[in-house]
Amino acid sequence: MKRAKRAAEKAGVALSEWEGEFLDSVAERVKTHGRAFADPEKGAPGQALSAMQGRKLKEIAKKAKGEAAKPGRSRKP
Repeated sequence: MKRAKRAAEKAGVALSEWEGEFLDSVAERVKTHGRAFADPEKGAPGQALSAMQGRKLKEIAKKAKGEAAKPGRSRKP
């Protein structure tokens, strides 16, 4: 999480307000509780992030590297 945020800052890529808050809140929960989700069915035992949190972290890391998201791969709300 820290690595993705630093990479974005170093590359000059602006993260959205939501992405910055996501990284900060997940990092704080992992530091405090050892993982960032409460429901054990949302992630594997021993994992710090749920499946969706891991996916968003990968998307932010790709954005920081300057890689474009693949069209048609995002979920609609």
